[in-house]
Amino acid sequence: MKTRALRLYGKNDLRVEEFDLPKLKDDEILALVVSDSLCMSSYKALIQGGEHKRVPEDIAQRPIILGHEFCGKLIEVGSKWADQFHAGQMFSIQPALNYKGLPNSLGYSYPCVGGDATYVILPNEVMEMGCLLPYEGEGYFGASLAEPYSCVIGTFHAMYHTTPGKYEHLMGVRPGGKMAILAGAGPMGLAAVDYIIHATPRPSKLIITDIDQARLDRAAELITPAAAKKLGVELCWLNTANVADPKAALMDFADGTGFDDVIVFAPVKPVVELGDSILGKDGCLNFFSGPSDPNFSALFNFYNVHYAGTHIVGTSGGNTDDLAEALEMMGRGELTPAFLVTHIGGLAAAKEATENLPKLSGGKKLIYTGFDMPLTAITDFGELGKTDPLFAELDALCKKNNGLWNAEAEKLLLKAKGCEV
Repeated sequence: MKTRALRLYGKNDLRVEEFDLPKLKDDEILALVVSDSLCMSSYKALIQGGEHKRVPEDIAQRPIILGHEFCGKLIEVGSKWADQFHAGQMFSIQPALNYKGLPNSLGYSYPCVGGDATYVILPNEVMEMGCLLPYEGEGYFGASLAEPYSCVIGTFHAMYHTTPGKYEHLMGVRPGGKMAILAGAGPMGLAAVDYIIHATPRPSKLIITDIDQARLDRAAELITPAAAKKLGVELCWLNTANVADPKAALMDFADGTGFDDVIVFAPVKPVVELGDSILGKDGCLNFFSGPSDPNFSALFNFYNVHYAGTHIVGTSGGNTDDLAEALEMMGRGELTPAFLVTHIGGLAAAKEATENLPKLSGGKKLIYTGFDMPLTAITDFGELGKTDPLFAELDALCKKNNGLWNAEAEKLLLKAKGCEV
């Protein structure tokens, strides 16, 4: 079986290549990848190469397939797993395997499986660890985006507080508390807000900061304060570049007493330190966004650690339970993964897009691996539709859905490109 894939050979060395997959073993599964959502973590793997914690050192000889937010359809199931899975089944993937305590992860560590490919072989450990999840949703792209949702779900589950008078931790966010999400108007921040206003428990007050007004405006259109209020959450989007004293503005929203839960979505020293400075008593700061610099550090007020019980936690990805929760909430219509998607492209576009992710505006870049197509903003469909009937149809379908990507548009695109899924 031949596959076409985006492979990493070393630092800043990405190649789109066709090659033969090995013969399928009895404990493996052959799968067709339909879509992969690009992640900044893949960019970090690109610039670090074999020095990345999850990337093998020998990738120059055994290149890995990049991409870890993917989904598709099972093609052939090895005999070991035939009683649990079957050909034709749609699937979602939890890439962080935690297999035998190793850091190996799909999209970072394996030569025959990753999201930016046409066909992949799922190794035994994927199924052993329960990381292959059947998916029955409408359209594939939601299953690709379940992985980034699982990351933020894991973040909220990792938050903790203390029981007064006891050395006992209470896991999760403070029910009915005050929460701040800093640098959170990007795609992962949107996923976090979408999840936490629908979750139980949830905060009573939530403020999200950013310094990009365009991103804030789009975020506020997608998740409005009025919609959040119906769910019992007072929601505010704040551009801290437009206020003289960001800390004062945030503390004013928190009634002057500080926040119970603060999540930092940018590996930027002043942002981390701002997050620390607005913590209230027993406040928990979660450092979400992983830095590329292994020596990244920031100041933390240890006077408050001692006397106010403030504390810090960090997460890197979600687990299988988090992914299952994301899929369940999507199935109930509580989450809207289309909020995150701003660009659509084909497999060849994944190379340039990954190489330039920090420079690209907008939200998630969704790659369909079965064909080639330039990375295209959904907002450009209308203009392209003046000369291309396909884009005219896609534009109409997205406009019918509040300007968002949707299952109907996906189905049209896959059919037009000759993808049999």
